[in-house]
Amino acid sequence: MALMVKLDLPPELEARLRRQASDLDAEVRKAYALELFRQGRISHFELSEILGLDRFGTDAYLKEHGVFEGSLTMADLDADQQTLQRLLSEDR
Repeated sequence: MALMVKLDLPPELEARLRRQASDLDAEVRKAYALELFRQGRISHFELSEILGLDRFGTDAYLKEHGVFEGSLTMADLDADQQTLQRLLSEDR
């Protein structure tokens, strides 16, 4: 089963992006897969299947995009900061 998603862009923008990319559809698919991985919604193996890469190729792709397994998200950092601020204010 294949998932088909329609992305409505202004025609001028779509035309420009298609001129800049050899395969815009593949770029969008890869970007979404990367985001799903960042969110922890798909595994490394599932990402590699989507990308069509082996484990080492997938690791290189993740490194290229600054994504590391188990790395903290901005939401994690924000929550940690709030916790620290709460704890520091309780000590006063």
